[in-house]
Amino acid sequence: MKFIDHVKIKVKAGDGGHGCIAFHREKFMPKGGPSGGDGGHGGDIILKSNKQLSTLQDISFNRFYKAERGQHGRGKNMHGRNGKSITIQVPLGTIAIDVESNQILCELTKENQSKVIVNGGNGGFGNARFKTQKNTAPRTANDGQVGEERIVDLELKIMADVGLVGFPNVGKSTLLSTISAAKPKIADYPFTTLIPNLGIVKYGDFNSFVMADIPGLIKGASSGKGLGIQFLRHIERTKLLLILLDGTSFDIESDLKILENELKNHEVDLSNKPKLIFVSKNDILEDNKIIKLLQKRNIISFSAITGNNIDIVIKKIVENLEKFNFSKKTTAKKI
Repeated sequence: MKFIDHVKIKVKAGDGGHGCIAFHREKFMPKGGPSGGDGGHGGDIILKSNKQLSTLQDISFNRFYKAERGQHGRGKNMHGRNGKSITIQVPLGTIAIDVESNQILCELTKENQSKVIVNGGNGGFGNARFKTQKNTAPRTANDGQVGEERIVDLELKIMADVGLVGFPNVGKSTLLSTISAAKPKIADYPFTTLIPNLGIVKYGDFNSFVMADIPGLIKGASSGKGLGIQFLRHIERTKLLLILLDGTSFDIESDLKILENELKNHEVDLSNKPKLIFVSKNDILEDNKIIKLLQKRNIISFSAITGNNIDIVIKKIVENLEKFNFSKKTTAKKI
């Protein structure tokens, strides 16, 4: 299944049915009263979250949704049937934004959460509604209201507890595959990760947290360079950021400053999130200058290949998550 996290759709709610002008007619009652029924309401367009979904791919195949209009009213006080609504299933973490006003219509972060994004038109009144003592045979009825329509941007932000951030090829995917059951693509070249990956990390007997690995960032990612800008939104909801630095880098401090600036430039709140800093590839870490720097700043290094300090990495993550009232029992669907 292809990972798609942004789709623009057009939605049109159903129009309301027209009210009917009719008069009661039967034998021996040639001049019966008004009997025109009301029109039915138009159908709505509804978004509903579904935890079984992990991408907006299905929606990308159909960019226009139109709900059914309400039936017109009929004689003998018969009201028109309401139009059928359309429910669009979306993954947890989906945000709907009105393109014209840039207003956020809804943010679906819980299972089976739903929101009407365009309302169907009300049905018109039949002439039976207009009968008065002075006007016993009204020849007036209402047309149904026009249903709402708009163009909507759907954006998916992955629901995860920990977000992995780093340059390409620093070992994020290797770490995720080591401490969880996730199987991201791993290779020794930049931009191996082209889509976000989720992994459930278990600790203790029954507890777990969800970690998201996004494509590597480069300098200028927040302004559109590389692949990271497409996926920075996926770590906006995380409780904790894990910044991963490459132990073989020539200038780890410069790498850290660049990453922190990219987070800040993307969104100030993102840069203010709680963070942990780790250094990967300590199995090939030979530069004594870097080793002393890590010791001075109390930064933990690890090796996902040998497993060195992996238990400490998990312990530090859990300790920090629990500071923010983290719910320990977590489940999520792996992409």
